[in-house]
Amino acid sequence: MKNFQTLADLAACVGQDVATTEWVQITQEQVNQFAEATGDHQWIHVDVERAKKGPFGGPIAHGFLTLSLLPQFFDKTVNVVEKSMGVNYGLNKVRFMAPVLVGSRLRGHLHLHSATPIEGGLQIQWNVTVEREGSDKPVCVAESLARIYA
Repeated sequence: MKNFQTLADLAACVGQDVATTEWVQITQEQVNQFAEATGDHQWIHVDVERAKKGPFGGPIAHGFLTLSLLPQFFDKTVNVVEKSMGVNYGLNKVRFMAPVLVGSRLRGHLHLHSATPIEGGLQIQWNVTVEREGSDKPVCVAESLARIYA
């Protein structure tokens, strides 16, 4: 966990790679639960036997499941001690660049792109790269925006 005492301390890291998360394993149970929550039951995700015969040799995680790991990545790696709250403000860009086979382990690399003052706090842009263990190609890249209030 990377702890920053103040918003100014975090802002001083603009342009830096701030943190790399621990590995997170993607399970078929997670994929099935995500399918239930979102209504996306495409066979490539939830029909294990059919997916084994498909283009990836097995089921893959939904791209949005991969994206949904971002809050967990931030929560477990970056903390501002003197803050009242933080909120997700959205995304500028997201690309799913490679499939995530069930059983894969993923981790995120958090680069602080910008910290812009707003009333009562900062708007933060993180450039996040999600990698799959054993692969040279990222599975997801995203520009994630958050607002953190003092």
